[in-house]
This record gives sequence, structure tokens and C-alpha cells, in this order.
Amino acid sequence: MDTNQTGYMTKAALVYTPISLAHDTGEQPENAGRLIAIMGHLDREGLLEGRRIFEPEAAPFEAIAAVHNPELIEEVLDAAESGGRWLDGDTFVSPGSYEAAAYGSGAAMVAVDAALQDDPSRVFALVRPPGHHATPSRAMGFCLFNHIAVAARYAIDGHGLDRVAIIDWDVHHGNGTQDIFYDSGQVFYASAHQWPLYPGSGRREETGMGAGLGKTLNVPLPPGADDERYLRVFDEEILPAVRAFRPQLLFVSAGFDAHRDDPLAMERLTEAGFTALTERACQLADECCAGRLVVVLEGGYHHDALARSVAATLRALDK
Repeated sequence: MDTNQTGYMTKAALVYTPISLAHDTGEQPENAGRLIAIMGHLDREGLLEGRRIFEPEAAPFEAIAAVHNPELIEEVLDAAESGGRWLDGDTFVSPGSYEAAAYGSGAAMVAVDAALQDDPSRVFALVRPPGHHATPSRAMGFCLFNHIAVAARYAIDGHGLDRVAIIDWDVHHGNGTQDIFYDSGQVFYASAHQWPLYPGSGRREETGMGAGLGKTLNVPLPPGADDERYLRVFDEEILPAVRAFRPQLLFVSAGFDAHRDDPLAMERLTEAGFTALTERACQLADECCAGRLVVVLEGGYHHDALARSVAATLRALDK
């Protein structure tokens, strides 16, 4: 690939900070080893060389509060400052968790800035904890703050966009993202996810309300769905619906727990499948948004499969 005017040799940028590792969850499936595995694999594969890597700042309280109740933010902060505690049976806060989560939302915001400035237009934010289960009032499902929701709201309020779209291919339905934008006419949310599975939302009949009616598309898939099944759903349902919405910026909630090796679900996606999904997202962004695409890491709990899938996604973003 030709070197661009800034001297970077890749088409896509990363956003990453080691502060993400400070969210210490011990032996929980969502642990710091996920990002360690990803960054180590990208380095060994030469995928960090010549790549622009942005260092984020923590999202300010006001940016997080644009999608979350202040009481939730204070709850996470208090839990961290008190030495850590469980918020529910799945969601733990350690002393470093508030900072890690705030930097995760900040990373997604930096990705928006870069994509909208074409610097470059495709940006992958490697963050943890994940975010798409966090609702306006509740941290849940390993998630404290909803990074992609913070970033989507920032794109609208901070950059003056009228329409953004979020495609979620995490194996679990992004109930938090859906809840946050369920009555918004400015955000189109589309999810393909295993059904039945945690958190129990994401039925076909959940399509939005008020100004957001018709702006939510859920495609529940049975256990065992493979690359072919996912790609058919994208080609026949999700991509046409997003295209009709005409977003000015496209987001992807990129969970990799639909991989056939992942221990938390039963889908059968492979690295080739994630490559094909990413290629479709890139094409859609080129058609609708002048190529502007922000990808935010969500789940994925088999470290090797996660690292390989992220690498496959990054290579597709570089094409």
C-alpha cells in the first residue's frame, strides 16, 4: 500500500491505551488477557508497523452523562474508589475500572474525531471493558459505560451530524445501545445475534418507538449459525436497511464471541467470516459516509480466536 502524506502505510488507524488493562477482573472471561493477546498478535504479524495509533484521553463526565444517568457514573466511580465490588453477578469494578472505562469511551470519541477528519477515515478502537450492554441506568454483562453510544452521541452533538448507524455483530444482543437510542430518529441500530442467549433482548418485534420507530433492526439467529448464514443476513436485511437510512457515519460494535471457538456462545463464525463482514461494512461506509467507519471492540473470550479475528478485521479495514 502506498505511504500517505503523513508517512503511515496503512489505511486504518487504531486507538489504544494500556490504561485499559487496569480494569482488573481476575479470572472472569472478560479480562486483561484479551487485549494483551490482541496487541501481541498484531505485533507478531507486523500489523502495528507503519500504523497510526491514537492515544485517547478519558471521556469527560459530561460526555458519558449524555447517554448514562449521572447516578450510574457515580456508582462506578464510588465502587472503584472504595476498592472495588461486584455490581451484579457478571459485572465487577476494580480500583482501576472507572479510569479504564472512561478511557474506553474516550477512545471511541477519538476514533470519531479521526474518522470525520479523514485522518484516516477507518478507525478501530481497541477498548475494554466492553460497552454495548450498559444501559442508561445500569452496568451489566461485563460492561460499565457504553462506549459506542457515547461516541455516537458525540458525533451528533459534538460534530453536528444528523444520522449515524450502528451495526452490532457481537454474539450477544447490545441491549444497552438499543435502549439508549430506542426513541431516537438520529441513530439506526442493527444487530445480528444468537437467540436465545444473554441478555434475552433483541427480538424481531423490537423496532423502536416514537421518533425511533423503524430505526432498530434485530435479526436473532439460531445456535450454530455459520459464516454463510451471517453473510446472508447482512446482505439481505442489515445492509439494505442501513443503506436506506443514509448515515453520515457508520459504527460497528465488533464483538468476536460468535467465533466457533468462543466458549460463551454456540455460533460458528470464522476469521474468514469476520473478514467478509468487515469488507461489507467498508463498502457500505464508502457508499453512504465517504468511507467514514468507526469500529469499537466488544466481546470475544477465546484469546487466540479473538486475536486472529481482530487481525483479520484490521487487514480488511486496510484494503
